[in-house]
Amino acid sequence: MTIDEHNADRRATGKNAESTGAVDVLIAEDHPMMSTALRTYVDSSPGMRCVGEARNGESAVQMCKTLHPDVVIMDLHMPSMDGIAATRSICECFTEVAVLAVTTFSTERYVIPALRAGAGGYIVKDAEPEQIIQAVREVHEGLAPFSPAVAHQLMVSVKNDPAQVATALQRFPEAPHIPARELEGLELLAQGCSNAEIAKKMLVSEATVKVYMGRLMHRLEVRDRVQLLIRGVELGLVEPSLS
Repeated sequence: MTIDEHNADRRATGKNAESTGAVDVLIAEDHPMMSTALRTYVDSSPGMRCVGEARNGESAVQMCKTLHPDVVIMDLHMPSMDGIAATRSICECFTEVAVLAVTTFSTERYVIPALRAGAGGYIVKDAEPEQIIQAVREVHEGLAPFSPAVAHQLMVSVKNDPAQVATALQRFPEAPHIPARELEGLELLAQGCSNAEIAKKMLVSEATVKVYMGRLMHRLEVRDRVQLLIRGVELGLVEPSLS
């Protein structure tokens, strides 16, 4: 079966979270104890189930073809094919699958390549179980969950890339006007806050936060929260101020 045939088959059969009532999760983790822990987190969470466990990146790619997961929890340091290469392959071949990087490392060496490969979010393994599960839900919804340290590393990397900043400034000779409340939301996003956390801090509903993020993406001409964060740093709207 070709990649296009696979995607067409999945659309035709209606295999998604809406039709099955659950978010199907594939865990790609070479450490058995960590894989078991992640499976326990997933299977004990309402509306979520683990459909498989892969011990290396190559197996993760193949299992996406047969198991049709909604989200892959991807460790980055694995044998055979590492998590970054596997993420790139999955995002190119199975466009309906979201990838959440869950790993020990929050350094530029891992964060930036993982996001460029297509990971929709990046959480470090010392996060609380409920934070990991919430990140799975958010990446499935098209949001971009980050651990605060990861958001910081992303912003520092962008800030230190003069060529990338110069390219952005050519598109926006003057930064678009951002209303104060939307800018407040962007600043909280830059701190690694989830929609729920932003809503709590801003004293608004999560639905309102989603409206703010949608407006910001439109104003800054980006498609998702990862690019929104990057563009905000490039234009000087937010600063990499986390320690």
